[in-house]
Amino acid sequence: MQKRRNIAVLVEWSRAYGRGVLAGVAEYVQAHGRWRIFHTERRLSDDAPGWFAGWQGDGIIARVENPHLLEMIRGKRLPTVELFRLDMADGFAKVVTDEPMVGRLAADHLIEQGLGRFAFCGLPGVKVSEARERYYVKYLESLGHAVNVYRQPHDIDTSLSGSEDYGLLCEESVAAWVRGLQKPVGLFACNDIRAHQILMACVERGIAVPEEVALVGVDNDRMVCELCQPPLTTIELNPQRVGYEAALILDQWISTGSPPKGPKLVGPKGLVVRQSTDTVPTSDREVAAAVHFIREHACDGIRVTDVLRHVSISRSTLERRFTKALGRPPKAEIDRVRLDRVKQLLAVTDYPLAKIAELSGFRYVEGMCHLFRNTFGQTPGQYRKER
Repeated sequence: MQKRRNIAVLVEWSRAYGRGVLAGVAEYVQAHGRWRIFHTERRLSDDAPGWFAGWQGDGIIARVENPHLLEMIRGKRLPTVELFRLDMADGFAKVVTDEPMVGRLAADHLIEQGLGRFAFCGLPGVKVSEARERYYVKYLESLGHAVNVYRQPHDIDTSLSGSEDYGLLCEESVAAWVRGLQKPVGLFACNDIRAHQILMACVERGIAVPEEVALVGVDNDRMVCELCQPPLTTIELNPQRVGYEAALILDQWISTGSPPKGPKLVGPKGLVVRQSTDTVPTSDREVAAAVHFIREHACDGIRVTDVLRHVSISRSTLERRFTKALGRPPKAEIDRVRLDRVKQLLAVTDYPLAKIAELSGFRYVEGMCHLFRNTFGQTPGQYRKER
């Protein structure tokens, strides 16, 4: 009979990401593990719980930013999978988010909104923020776009929670920076909390979101995103997959005695689009009305004739003015919105293709698959496997 393993899980309850990681660990334990889990409610920055100093066990899963606790974990000399620090801590296995993919998702979405100016606002000194800035800027520069990056006036705390708290004190600085940006602009914030701070600064000073500033965050913390007004577009990460992979890697490490080679990267689930990026790059009222109608109803199975009834202008006039404003005709915008929905459903559900076609507004699954392959160069099944 397999020996029951004692595993310490030092992951916070206080953030949606941490709770997702815990759900992934729980999923693995229920399916595979004879594990006895040692865990107490905690925050990301907390020091060691009282029981940890004298604890004897077989392995550790940790997501912490407290340096003293990291040293205590290292002193245990146990197989450890670490989920927060992007640098390679000595002796720790790593499971982290694929940050280059996060940066590309944000940039691609803002480009698809028709924007040509871009900005980034992060939390200086916080490694994950600096990584998102780096990959977002690098990707946009490779496409020929410059990026305006906010620089905080003082760095007093390089912890995530401490920097977020200090960010609230810098609202005037953020507002002055946003006011000075050429508009309209696509702005990527390092996480949802930072995006909320930016949005509050904009709304308080009459800077229109999304008309002047289209704003994207990271995490899809629904409480934060829906506290925003307008609600926040965000990149949904995959913390449950991170937790599951961490448990799998730890189990294999304990069983074989061999640590894994290199970090494990977990891609985000995709983009969750809300009103903070629902921008139309045109002053043409009929075209703007048509775009909003398409984005709201494309997955209901509408056709161009439905759009024409909504705006009451001729088809040739709509086609000409729509293409001038967005660089594509109304039918292509309908297809784009539907395909975005297809990608999201492929990434976050196990629905069969027929169900995905139905939910995305396609009459026939064959037509959906054909358009998907012609647009992205791979089948829906290949895309789902990659995610």
